[in-house]
Amino acid sequence: MRKLKALLLVVALVVCCMATACGKKDGDGKIKIGVVNNPPSESGYREANVKDMEAVFSAENGYELKTFYSKVNDEQLQAAKGFITDGVDYLLISAAETTGWDDVLKKAKDAGVKVYIFDRKIEVDQSLYEAAVISDMAKEGETAVNWLLAQNLPEYKVIHIQGAMGSDAQVGRTGALDAQFASGKMKKIVQQTAGWDEAEAKKIVETVINSGEDFNVIYAENDGMARGAVAALDEAGITHGVDGKVVVIGFDCNKWALRELLAGKWNYDGQCSPFQAKIISDLIKSGKAPSQKIIINEEKGFDAKTITENDINTYGLGD
Repeated sequence: MRKLKALLLVVALVVCCMATACGKKDGDGKIKIGVVNNPPSESGYREANVKDMEAVFSAENGYELKTFYSKVNDEQLQAAKGFITDGVDYLLISAAETTGWDDVLKKAKDAGVKVYIFDRKIEVDQSLYEAAVISDMAKEGETAVNWLLAQNLPEYKVIHIQGAMGSDAQVGRTGALDAQFASGKMKKIVQQTAGWDEAEAKKIVETVINSGEDFNVIYAENDGMARGAVAALDEAGITHGVDGKVVVIGFDCNKWALRELLAGKWNYDGQCSPFQAKIISDLIKSGKAPSQKIIINEEKGFDAKTITENDINTYGLGD
């Protein structure tokens, strides 16, 4: 009998250790995940990102998922604190702004909640999170600006439409262009945020057109804002794209945007991969600490003159 009890105790300990190794702390075997993200309405990229997160961290895959969506950093911070209080096992964050997260991540660490950053980086000490599975936003900007310089335009008069100020995507995609403005190689006609919003981007371009100021480049930090900008050009009868007056640059690689490239109506679109969920899930279920803190999604840029239908089907987001 004593031997049987001892054997049962060993089995129980093994099961417990296996559950811990797989990240399972809940009594029903589910791994409790809290995701703080931007809302799917933000952009086609974000819609794909949210769907990917919800599909991977599903009950069928062994997770109990709680989500919060907002473009307001303070609201995200409060939601993260709530998830920590609720006792999630893992907190996953795509921050609206890169700063302000130190205290929340310290609370998570003190509570034994493991943190993964995804999509975009946060300016905190690396000891406060397991890993950051992110896009290199600065490289996205550099790739786009280098492509633009390679077009050898006689002059560069740029309307720069920025995303939500302070977000990693905005900071990264703005940086390379700011360097060109500072060097004098490009002229800044206007630099203004549209907060990722298509209608606001359209208004920005309409204002420039109505002012009579000349321009020949639109650098919009996501596809939706590029579409809004192009709508303003179309209404004013200004040509754009391949062989047009205005070069159009967007980011994210929605399928509809890449089709605009294929049709020659836009000139360049920078990829931003929304698929980080499986990478994080695999890390969680491995039961091992990630071998590196920063995991970069490799990304491309597409030119209207070389893009193919296969590129659209392979890399395009949405339908």
